[in-house]
Amino acid sequence: MVNFSILISSSEVSGPGGLFDINATLPLVAIQFVLLTLILNALLYSPLLAIISERKEYILGNLAKASEILSQANELTTQYEQELDSVRKEAQSEITNSQKIHKEILEIELNISQKYIDNLLDTITKDLLDKKNTAFNSLDTIVQSLSVEIETRLSI
Repeated sequence: MVNFSILISSSEVSGPGGLFDINATLPLVAIQFVLLTLILNALLYSPLLAIISERKEYILGNLAKASEILSQANELTTQYEQELDSVRKEAQSEITNSQKIHKEILEIELNISQKYIDNLLDTITKDLLDKKNTAFNSLDTIVQSLSVEIETRLSI
């Protein structure tokens, strides 16, 4: 802190202008600043800005290509989804048609089986009725012969 106060006290200028004395050094420093900015702009900033601009164009080009590819992918996706929906509908209609056909075939086979069973039952019923009638006829003759025999024995 003491050094700072010594620095301030020793900075007193004993001539005109004091601390802000404007002489030939200020325009010289301004010219140096302008020259350095022009040199730095030519040597460093321009190539750097050109590289940045090229990179920006490269990135924008890649983004444009990516968006184009993405739009094509979206179009393909919608196209394939539509095709998939149509194929699903066709498959569903084929399934329902095959179910109807199988149902009709099953009904036909059931009707044929039912007719066969009905015919079989009719023939069995007829056969049983014939056997019943023959059994009744044979029993009738046996009963008559027995009744005749009983009458003859009773009459003796």
